[in-house]
Amino acid sequence: MLRRLTGRQRGFTLIELLIVVAIIGIIAALLVPNFIDALQKAKQKRTVGDERDWGVAGMSWLTDQLSAAAAGAGSTVDLAAEWTGSITLAAVEAQLVPRYIQQVPALDGWKQPFQYDLNITRPGSFRVVLVKSGGRDSTLAVNGDPTGSYSVGSFEPTDYDQDIIWGDGFFIRWPEKPTPATS
Repeated sequence: MLRRLTGRQRGFTLIELLIVVAIIGIIAALLVPNFIDALQKAKQKRTVGDERDWGVAGMSWLTDQLSAAAAGAGSTVDLAAEWTGSITLAAVEAQLVPRYIQQVPALDGWKQPFQYDLNITRPGSFRVVLVKSGGRDSTLAVNGDPTGSYSVGSFEPTDYDQDIIWGDGFFIRWPEKPTPATS
């Protein structure tokens, strides 16, 4: 009998292998969505950071050019009145590099180009430093209208398709968990 046990082949049975594969599949199903969400969150944070860096450089340039801009002048931003389009990255770099910023970020976290506005020549307009990212879907629009008005405020940070906009010293649209109103 001892001879029969020692001659037996050693290895895993089919059932044992199937159980291991099933456990690995369950773990992967739990971790992959969290990993994808973490990647999107990192892209969003990078976009916010790049916009803030560019904004500080733009405001420094503006302060040297005109003294200071009127930050936070309203509760809505009417892009039809304020946004004349974007200027080229080269034009922004010509004003800001190397005195105000080492390198102007060209692409947001989702590898889409930022839209810049750096203008002091529009009479009667206070919106002179603006940078926009269309978010994950790269669509710069309010409800499908690219010239619509944005209400100033935060949006749910897990909505990666929202536009992120920085203008004249503050974020116009940014990802942040909205705080409930206290009564």
